[in-house]
Amino acid sequence: MHPILGQFRRLAMYLLAWIPLAGLLTYLMAATAGLPWRAAIALAFPLCFLYAFVCLSAWYPCRTNFRDHLPPIKFLQAVAIQTVVASVLWNVAAQVWAHALAETDYFPDLLGHLPRITPLLLWTGVFFYLSSVAVFYSMLAEQAAQELEARAMQASVLAREAELKALKAQVNPHFLFNSLNSISALTSSDASKAREMCVLLGDFLRRTLGLGEKTAIPLEEELSLIHAFLAVEKIRFGPRIQMEENIDKDALDVLLPPLLLQPLVENAVAHGVANLVEGGWIHLDAHCQNGNVFIHVENNFDPEAPPRRRGGVGLANVRQRLDARYGERGSFAAKSEQGRFSVAITIPVEREQRTQ
Repeated sequence: MHPILGQFRRLAMYLLAWIPLAGLLTYLMAATAGLPWRAAIALAFPLCFLYAFVCLSAWYPCRTNFRDHLPPIKFLQAVAIQTVVASVLWNVAAQVWAHALAETDYFPDLLGHLPRITPLLLWTGVFFYLSSVAVFYSMLAEQAAQELEARAMQASVLAREAELKALKAQVNPHFLFNSLNSISALTSSDASKAREMCVLLGDFLRRTLGLGEKTAIPLEEELSLIHAFLAVEKIRFGPRIQMEENIDKDALDVLLPPLLLQPLVENAVAHGVANLVEGGWIHLDAHCQNGNVFIHVENNFDPEAPPRRRGGVGLANVRQRLDARYGERGSFAAKSEQGRFSVAITIPVEREQRTQ
């Protein structure tokens, strides 16, 4: 819905704003074209009222540019075409209205002034339409700034909550319990592995707790956290865990919210590898294309395994954080079919600004 047409109050204020413009056009017609004041008023005010509705169309290329991030040249071309078309249509309407007025007894000489009025209407039509583009673009910029500020505040809150959720939601308590039980069992059978598991578990927890104040980290750092997590899990599951990565080099320095991918890998271990006697595999792919980074996490699972009571907490958290930080610029899709579960994430490419 158009923001002006959607509310009667806005429409009324918008039309009132055109009254000074109609007065300006009246003055220009009288001063530069020699049109009598009465004829200038009769011609200018109805035309401006009509053109006010024509200029509402300037909203759509501005909205499309904000939504689809058009290249500047395409946006300027769209605005230029609409400006010319609107100005020409306005002149056609002026010709029709002038002929209608000339048919009355009050404006018998109006048609004689049309040749001098036409260039004036062309240029003022262009000016009025471009002014509408500027106004609507400013409205969209302000709206986008407000939405960005709201998302930044929400993302900041969620980022701080991530430190606590690392041990509660994202770092599944079952993972901690199982790790501690494994350590307890290993102390009597293989003390060296028990010590190794303690060290690895401590390293992983230290890393997760250090991310509380960070709003974004490079993908390479997130992968390092995943490797620390898998190092602990491999003490428990051994060769039953098979991890395969296909990461483009240009994606390693892309920024993303911390602890975004680790819950997905944890979910793959908890719901996939843990339920498969012969073990399972996890595939992680990431590549950049057209200003976005595409991340895909897939794992196999036992479709006949009973569903777990707790499920989807980590996935829901990932989806919520993506929406808070990126809005419509990011996407999250989960799919389960034929013993395979996959999650596809798309986010815009953001990199750290390096000072020269």
